[in-house]
Order: sequence, then C-alpha cells, then structure tokens
Amino acid sequence: MGKTIKEITIALNEAKQYEQWMDEIQQDERIGVQKVWKQWENRMKKQQLIVDEHERKVRFDASFMPFENAYIAGIDEAGRGPLAGPVVTAAVILPYNCERFIGINDSKQLSKKAREDFAQIIKEHALAYSIHFQSVDMIDQLNIYEATKHSMKESVENLTICPHFCIVDAMTLPISIPQKSVVKGDAKSLAIAAASILAKNARDEYMEKLHEKYPAYGFDQNAGYGTKQHLEALEQFGPTIEHRKSFEPIKSMVESKERLFL
Repeated sequence: MGKTIKEITIALNEAKQYEQWMDEIQQDERIGVQKVWKQWENRMKKQQLIVDEHERKVRFDASFMPFENAYIAGIDEAGRGPLAGPVVTAAVILPYNCERFIGINDSKQLSKKAREDFAQIIKEHALAYSIHFQSVDMIDQLNIYEATKHSMKESVENLTICPHFCIVDAMTLPISIPQKSVVKGDAKSLAIAAASILAKNARDEYMEKLHEKYPAYGFDQNAGYGTKQHLEALEQFGPTIEHRKSFEPIKSMVESKERLFL
C-alpha cells in the first residue's frame, strides 16, 4: 500500500533536498499529492534564490579583500531620518563563509522577528562587532550627516579586531583603513547587511524603552519617525529632550517658544 497524502506531506515538509524516493511522488497522479509536491518544489526554488543571493553577497565582500582571509568590515546606520532618538551605527567583521548567515539582507527587507533572530546569530558568530549610539545633542550640534559619519568612525575604531578593509554604506569615513563607499550597500554586501541589522535592532530596542518613558509619542510603533500620531503628540505636548531640535517641525516649535520669552 502506498503512502497516504498526509504521510507524503509530512515527509516533504521534512525534506531539505531532492531524494530518490521523490521519483514516485512525481508519478503519483493523486491531486492532493501533486499539490503538496508543487508546494515543495516552489519552496525549494525560493530557498535556492536565497542561497544564490547569499553567495553573491559573499563574493561581493570577497572582491575587496587585499589578500586571502583579510578582515572585511561592513558599516551601516539606522535612524538618520527620525525626529527623535539617536542615530545608531554598527560595524561587523564576519567569518568568510558561514551557513548561519544565509538569509541576511538589508534590515528594511526583514521582519522585526527576523531582525531579532539574525542579530543574535550575528553576535554569536561574527569575528567582531561594534554598535555605537550617537546622541540627539551630537546630531543637533554637528548635523545628521556629520553625526552619522562620526558614529560610524567610532564603530570601526571600537572593533576588537582591526579590519584590513571597510565597506561603508553610502559614506566615506575619516579613517586610515582602506575603504569603499557603496550606494545601497546593504543590498549588495553581506557585511553591510549584517551591520544594518545590528544597528536597526539596537535602535528599535532603544526606542521601545523610550516609549515606556514617553508613551504619548508612540515610539514603540514609529521608532521616532514623523507619523501622524507622533506629529499630533508633538502639537499637544511639545518636544521631549529626546527630540532633534535641528529637525522640523521641532526646530520651529523651539524657536517659537523662545520668542515668547524674549
């Protein structure tokens, strides 16, 4: 007696690659069997695309190696655009090849749960990583571009291993280490994508804690970005010390308040 559709479904769900027993499945004319077989094939195709993308990112990073097994650091940021909270940067040096990193992508392309899971994997398996929080005061003092650049520099210099080459997402840093600025680097480089995940995950955790202190602004949902709820809270309660006073509409709010006391 052949296997039931339920038994075949369980076997396919557990299979990670094509095996000889699947020859019979392909010849099975039952509609239910063909349905689960097509689902398995589609799942394998999607998985292969993820593996291919991973290998492309690995090759991209390897292309910057000045010599075999050189340490390549990826650097990225999270939080340049929000009205509140720090900008967070991260630098990470990954081992040359690690299957645990398959699926790592630009943090914006991943779910919150996936970012959390990958952040833990990166911290466990990276050769070195560093995360830096640039304060709102420094953002207002320097401007967001310079503050981000300064924070990225700190991230690199705080690594426990000195990299031989740095790949930076769309920025050139004031460091002596050879570097390459890559536009949309988090979509091209595995190391930059890993850094983007560390930075985004760390910043989200920070903003969730900030929400407990200032619940009216919805920082746990908007991460400090200017959503409708956030802007309405600003109108009602005014800015907190965690708001960027060099950003509009906060800048105008502060200036208007200062004029009242002249």
